[in-house]
Amino acid sequence: MKPITDFARQLDSNISLDEDLTVRKKNRYFLLNENLKRLASKDFFHAGICLGKEIDGVFFPSFNLLAMIADKRANKVIVDEKTEWLFICGRDVFKRGIIRVIGSMKKGSYTLILNSYSECLGFGQALSDLHEAKEGAVVNNILDIGDFLRREKSSVKTRS
Repeated sequence: MKPITDFARQLDSNISLDEDLTVRKKNRYFLLNENLKRLASKDFFHAGICLGKEIDGVFFPSFNLLAMIADKRANKVIVDEKTEWLFICGRDVFKRGIIRVIGSMKKGSYTLILNSYSECLGFGQALSDLHEAKEGAVVNNILDIGDFLRREKSSVKTRS
């Protein structure tokens, strides 16, 4: 649980998950419901909602967890349609593409990136304070929903 709550704190958020229903399986964290918890054996591969994984002490959130945090109070940047597409393609966020900032956007802070429908596209880290930024990228893309497709594309090339 600590890696999950620590990650949420980096987004200036506080997520409350039932510890009895949050299960660690090797390096992955899952959220189960009571019925699934009773049925899941200790040797399952995947069950419930994957919250993320921990590798070498670093927590990598799932998009399920990011969406859960996006529903709470957290640092958020809402971007326009063009910036949404560029972010999904792996690009950083530029100041001109930001519609609204919720919470803090100080240099080094982590923030969720949302589209105009409040759908979480991923998260990044502020490269500068928003009010001080002139031009160029203001949020470094750390993880976006296009990542899976880019990984699939590269693995197909590798297999060919």
